[in-house]
Amino acid sequence: MANPTTTRPKAVILLSGGLDSATTLAIAQDQGFDLYAMSFNYGQRQSVELESAQNLVKRFKAVEHRTVDIDLRAFGGSALTDDIDVPKSRDEEEMSSEIPITYVPARNTIFLSYALAWAEVLDSRDIFIGVNALDYSGYPDCRPEFITSFTKTANLALAATADGGSPLRIHTPLIHLKKSEIITRGTQLGVDYSLTHSCYDPIDGLACGDCDSCILRRRGFLEANIDDSTRYHPSAGL
Repeated sequence: MANPTTTRPKAVILLSGGLDSATTLAIAQDQGFDLYAMSFNYGQRQSVELESAQNLVKRFKAVEHRTVDIDLRAFGGSALTDDIDVPKSRDEEEMSSEIPITYVPARNTIFLSYALAWAEVLDSRDIFIGVNALDYSGYPDCRPEFITSFTKTANLALAATADGGSPLRIHTPLIHLKKSEIITRGTQLGVDYSLTHSCYDPIDGLACGDCDSCILRRRGFLEANIDDSTRYHPSAGL
């Protein structure tokens, strides 16, 4: 008797196009999920990362990719959405001394809410997000406590769980990893990091090399002893 056809579970993956979300996409695939990627054109001052997200979706053969248009510029308050200078050339102590101006108010709450809506339509019980509580400890919506709280709220809101269905899970596979550990894991899973973009303040589409994200990314490759394929602008002086 032939074995019945097995159906792979569906997962919604929040995909910015950066290093962390690319690794998260690869981990979800490795865990046996069909990939439904969700990106956001949220009014960020640069959209290079959205091009990276499209390339990653092709590389990992996602079933579907949605790019949602929302405008967080209506509120501003972040160097990523407002006319505020991106901090440059900061050391680790400066980065962690306060919530960075690159924090976008309520961004992960909003993104997870959209992912929740799509997951409900897909009849999916799994959402993946590449938050990290070590290298980005200044971001309040990257903390484990936030994910735990949001998961509880999400399960109170779902029609499926209200009817006694299985609960939603929010996967945060990177949350306790150092950047070097993330890069090592992604490399093992075949992530081509040249397809990703992490810079907060790119110049002609190339990484500036001096913002917090570039510094943490570059240090991660060095600590992992893996070649950094990031395309830096010549003015970075690296």
